[in-house]
Amino acid sequence: MSTHSTGDVLVLDTDVLVLGGGPAGAWAALAAAGAGARVVLADKGYCGTSGPTASGGNNLWYIPPDEAARERAVDRRFEQSGRLADHRWMARALDETYRRVDDLASFGYPFPVDDDGVERRGSLQGPEYMKRMRRRVHRSGVTILDHHPALRLLVDDWGVAAGASGIARQKGGTNWTVRAGAVVLATGGCAFLSGAFGTNVDTGDGHLMAAELGAELSGMEFSSAYAFSPARGSHTKGLMMQFATYYTAQGRTIDVPDPLGARIKVASRLARGEKVYARLDKAPPELHEAMRNAQPNYFLPLDKAGIDPFRDKYEVRMVLEGTVRGTGGLRITGDDCATTVPGLYAAGDVATRELLSGAVSGGGAYNGAWAISSGTWAGHGAAAFATGRARPHSVPAGRAGLTPGRLDAATVIRAVQDEMLPLDRNLFRTRDRLRDSLSTLDALWERIASQGIAGTGRERLRARSAAAMTVHARWCYRAALARPESRGMHRLERLPQLQRFEHRRLIGGLDDQWTAAEPQEVAA
Repeated sequence: MSTHSTGDVLVLDTDVLVLGGGPAGAWAALAAAGAGARVVLADKGYCGTSGPTASGGNNLWYIPPDEAARERAVDRRFEQSGRLADHRWMARALDETYRRVDDLASFGYPFPVDDDGVERRGSLQGPEYMKRMRRRVHRSGVTILDHHPALRLLVDDWGVAAGASGIARQKGGTNWTVRAGAVVLATGGCAFLSGAFGTNVDTGDGHLMAAELGAELSGMEFSSAYAFSPARGSHTKGLMMQFATYYTAQGRTIDVPDPLGARIKVASRLARGEKVYARLDKAPPELHEAMRNAQPNYFLPLDKAGIDPFRDKYEVRMVLEGTVRGTGGLRITGDDCATTVPGLYAAGDVATRELLSGAVSGGGAYNGAWAISSGTWAGHGAAAFATGRARPHSVPAGRAGLTPGRLDAATVIRAVQDEMLPLDRNLFRTRDRLRDSLSTLDALWERIASQGIAGTGRERLRARSAAAMTVHARWCYRAALARPESRGMHRLERLPQLQRFEHRRLIGGLDDQWTAAEPQEVAA
């Protein structure tokens, strides 16, 4: 790897550049380095601590080799997914996840052991998991650039993704450039700065950068994932709520059929402006300590407020997690997680997770397995693509939010949030409200293009994220209008799920957006 500086500007040349330091990025970096590639990993935050995985416990879709058990799991998931998931990809993910978790055990991850002496590998403690992943990435010879968010991808004379440029946040926003033979995007989804736990880095920057090179997206209508959180906190890991009883402000019990049904019943009340309270009174006393140990951050704000959630009622809210726990993202075109842009690969939440989750949330177990497997595939794919490639001249692509101007980034972000965060707009969708929001968001995008967003130095990141959130919101709602039915998390005016729409939908474009049905494979 070659390194040189021009003034305060860092310039690196490498084989594979990985953008994002969460689990998908870490597994991609390990896979590429293991294939013999020189690898640079650049993270918006600190690799190993930033992002939702590092903030708490995480389940995994983990099934040991048992053909019948895996087939049953895949068939069950296909039906849960609104019949949009893919049997082959699900089987691949189960196999890859199983093998990589073996690797994680060899890295020294302390899996708990049951009474029979068997390790329980179906869940991970995020901080411990990501600490060990960072250590392994570093020991594999990967160059890690912490607090180095990318602002633009580089594209060469042949239209191939050829690296990225960005800023060093802890060095006053000075510039950096990494030229590479291939790029893996692992920048996460977009939660629109809603305050969902660990998602402050998830503003859709990677999607915007990819779209500026012409990348297509898929499943963006499945972007209305909301999660419960204590009203006094931001923890949105939903494991605890399986033990909850819900109450109105008057103390009456809210009848809910199951934990999934609770979301809709509670959300409908919250959308009407009512307050809702919960109490974890269904949790057996012998599990209380284990629950606290599994998700300590859930209990911290309640403890500070003097609330015992097993005994006392506490107010809850619903927080948008967007395409972090939704399933929409960059379209995947090959087994190596290639996108529609040559040399550009996608892993984790920046990619569509429809292949495993279809129209429903993959939050938790499925997204955890997808991060591991897609990261591994993308890293191998990028390394193979970069090997022996000539490196023609390359330049930065994209301009949205990077032209200094009159608009205030915070004002832009609030305008996007006004359209995306309310339950009565994004969860309970109607065509009239979607069109109304799109009109506002399209006009905002035009203003960004014509007037620019104020921002110099480190503030360029805020401006770029504001632009990314704006175009992300437009993709979400335009894709929602293009699916005239209800399927999974996409609920449109109580319309039924219709068999003729049992296919994935694509979307793309920046100024002029388009939608289309994904072409169906024809059996030979």
